[in-house]
Amino acid sequence: MPDVYPGLLSKNLKIKIYRTIILPFVLYGCETWSLILREEWKLRVFENMVLRRIFGPRRDEVTGEWRRWHNEDLNDLYSSPNIVRVIKSRRMRWVGHVARMGEERGCVGSWWGNRRERVHWRDLGVDGWIILGWISRRWDVGIWTGLG
Repeated sequence: MPDVYPGLLSKNLKIKIYRTIILPFVLYGCETWSLILREEWKLRVFENMVLRRIFGPRRDEVTGEWRRWHNEDLNDLYSSPNIVRVIKSRRMRWVGHVARMGEERGCVGSWWGNRRERVHWRDLGVDGWIILGWISRRWDVGIWTGLG
């Protein structure tokens, strides 16, 4: 991602471009992903790389030398949840939609699979099992629909 005209776009505009174009492109379909720790790490590396390009180098106040931003500093500057938190919140929101749909809709079978055969249960991953356990323990129509 080379900077052709480094001073042409402001940092706020670059952040808006990141939030409106790059993130939706990267996170398309993330509701169904089962991430392992290595993939989460790669996503965080990608996000930090993009944020370093947006904010550019930093001059050290003490020595006056140019240096790269540390991850904590980038998180403070960006002031939005990191990419892994966004994925997990979208997954929770999606699971809520699926749980509210009921069995009369055909979409449930595509994620849950055939419950008698239990073919797709192995593919849920660790996060999927945690979410599924949470739903089964906390299932309350009032909570999901807002009527309670």
